[in-house]
Amino acid sequence: MKASRIAAAGAVSGIAVLALSAPAFAHVSVQPEGPAAKGGYAVVDFKVPNERDNASTTKLEVSFPTDHPLSSVMPQPVPGWKVDVTKAKPAKPLEAHGKQITEVVTKVTWTADGKGVEPGYFQKFPVSIGALPEDADQLVFKAIQTYSNKEVVRWIEVPQEGQEEPDTPAPVLALTAAEDDAHGAAGSSDAKADDTGAAAQNTAAETSASDSGSGDGSDTTARVLGIVGIVVGAAGVGYGVLAGRRRGSGASA
Repeated sequence: MKASRIAAAGAVSGIAVLALSAPAFAHVSVQPEGPAAKGGYAVVDFKVPNERDNASTTKLEVSFPTDHPLSSVMPQPVPGWKVDVTKAKPAKPLEAHGKQITEVVTKVTWTADGKGVEPGYFQKFPVSIGALPEDADQLVFKAIQTYSNKEVVRWIEVPQEGQEEPDTPAPVLALTAAEDDAHGAAGSSDAKADDTGAAAQNTAAETSASDSGSGDGSDTTARVLGIVGIVVGAAGVGYGVLAGRRRGSGASA
């Protein structure tokens, strides 16, 4: 009986721990759809799960980093949601493609036109961003989630390396090493193709030069092989004639 009570108490404690820790795993996050390379462009998804059983998520506000402002921010339309983009003048001058940027996006707000994200579901909000900073390893996007019952959850705590994850962590986008071409790997492939073509041309040129330099030796070799071929051919013809005569003599006998 004592052992069974201890087991039951342990099971209840385990369920309680899971119940208390479950929200920590279901928070607003940001995930790249492909590489998020420094200096390049990327499409990222802000993933919003619904953590409530009696309310729907009806609004999401995402603040973009001001310490690393992005010159290009373009939200993708999401059915059933209205999107508002807030802009402001950057603290420091910003340039993109040779042009000075006078305004950058500081916040994007999605508001549900209908039921929003209902209990038991999640929603992704895609955004194209760039150019990603070259002097940072990550970008922090603070988010605010609003429910249909007016409850507001602020995902704004910045996770610190070596410490436990906070209760309401802000979405963090990890950046990968810079690519040869900021817009993708196509430029790198083209460069490799050019290098390969140049190497092939050099090899052909070297081969041609080598052939030209040893022209006398090649002519001598060709002549010798030609004479050998003539001799072998003549021998073959003679052997054929002799064989034919032998067959003819056998047939007459």
